[in-house]
Amino acid sequence: MPEQKPIKITETVLRDAHQSLIATRMPTELMLPIVDKMDKVGYHSVECWGGATFDASLRFLKEDPWERLRKLRDGFKNTKLQMLFRGQNILGYRHYADDVVEYFVQKSIANGIDIIRIFDCLNDLRNLECAVKACNKEKGHAQIALSYTLGDAYTLEYWMSVAKQIEEMGADSICIKDMAGLLVPYEAEKLITAMKSATKLPIQLHTHYTSGVASMTYLKAVEAGVDVIDCAMSPFALGTSQPATEVMVETFRGTPYDTGYDQNLLAEIADYFRPYREECLKSGLLDPKVLGVNIKTLMYQVPGGMLSNMVSQLKEQNASDKYDEVLQEIPRVRKDFGEPPLVTPSSQIVGTQAVFNVLMGERYKVATGETKDLLSGKYGKTVKPFNAEVQKKVIGDGEVITCRPADLIPNELAQIEEKMKQWKQQDEDVLSYALFPQVAVDFFKYRQAQQEKVDMTQADTKNGAYPV
Repeated sequence: MPEQKPIKITETVLRDAHQSLIATRMPTELMLPIVDKMDKVGYHSVECWGGATFDASLRFLKEDPWERLRKLRDGFKNTKLQMLFRGQNILGYRHYADDVVEYFVQKSIANGIDIIRIFDCLNDLRNLECAVKACNKEKGHAQIALSYTLGDAYTLEYWMSVAKQIEEMGADSICIKDMAGLLVPYEAEKLITAMKSATKLPIQLHTHYTSGVASMTYLKAVEAGVDVIDCAMSPFALGTSQPATEVMVETFRGTPYDTGYDQNLLAEIADYFRPYREECLKSGLLDPKVLGVNIKTLMYQVPGGMLSNMVSQLKEQNASDKYDEVLQEIPRVRKDFGEPPLVTPSSQIVGTQAVFNVLMGERYKVATGETKDLLSGKYGKTVKPFNAEVQKKVIGDGEVITCRPADLIPNELAQIEEKMKQWKQQDEDVLSYALFPQVAVDFFKYRQAQQEKVDMTQADTKNGAYPV
């Protein structure tokens, strides 16, 4: 029997919950008034940064993500802050040079992050080495997240072997990141038991409610000895988000796994977020569709976001009738591509290629640039080899790289800094520009205009005029 101890909870309402349900649109000013209460709960950590929050803050909310982090850090006096980090992609969509990755980790920790959850879409651990070393150097907690998926290659032995390698890499903990809600309860029990036998590192489980089994999966995982589970406050739980914090707290009350959290305090926090949920439902930002259960996730192993993306691609081409054909093509493409987990960006690459294969009437007649990059090894190594015939058809005699992709990227930080120096008001601006050059410049222009407005108002007041 695994050792029985209180289960710890990472709260996701400030990051993954609103990313999953309302496209990462929760503004900082909505978060700050409740921080004080959230800080009293006793969470293992609060996930509040990284993932898509960085891009969305700059692009849609006209906010500086670094400023958000500093404000949250000021408010959370007793709680660890956590972020999601895409390995060598950082929070962007391409591989960056090591010097950019190192600098980003350094600045994230300097601005208040305690735990960095680092993952790679292919589970290629080489793409995580640089971030883990940088995190260790800055005395942060480096958690490696494994993208959970199904397929011939993903046996219990595979997961146990990867867990051992992660421990050897110097990570502080492991997260099983089940982005599509594919992990069912009894499989979770087997998986946690196996991984616990392979490593001494704490194991955290992250899943989504998409397929409807997530709470039961957590129950079996906790009984099998998992150390931490990711939950969301009820107004932003369920659907494509996580199981509800209060429900899991109640489930374990009075058992050896009791969290000890105060339900009255949690109720006050839920009450705070409820009017915002209502507002999001009214405005259409929260679509009731994402709150239901989609069991097709388990049938096709396709994450919800990937399904909706595919539906809109087919609509644009007036080919909605080809939906079932594309669904059947996805697993075939995934097999050709070495069975990668389906998570950003591999899910988009596989999905889009499957759409092309069906619409063209000939498989791989047209291949996207990303498909070519994947089959050339530019994203890293997949768990199984690529289909050699498909690879030949797509890239011909093009070069295939077998090294860690970032080994081929020369240092680029100085060059990036030079390009954007006219906009730089803080060191962190260089990193915002490195990840999203166009979006960052638009934000810098907006910021400058706001500052000039304030300066003008102050000048008017000094001259005896009243601001209108």
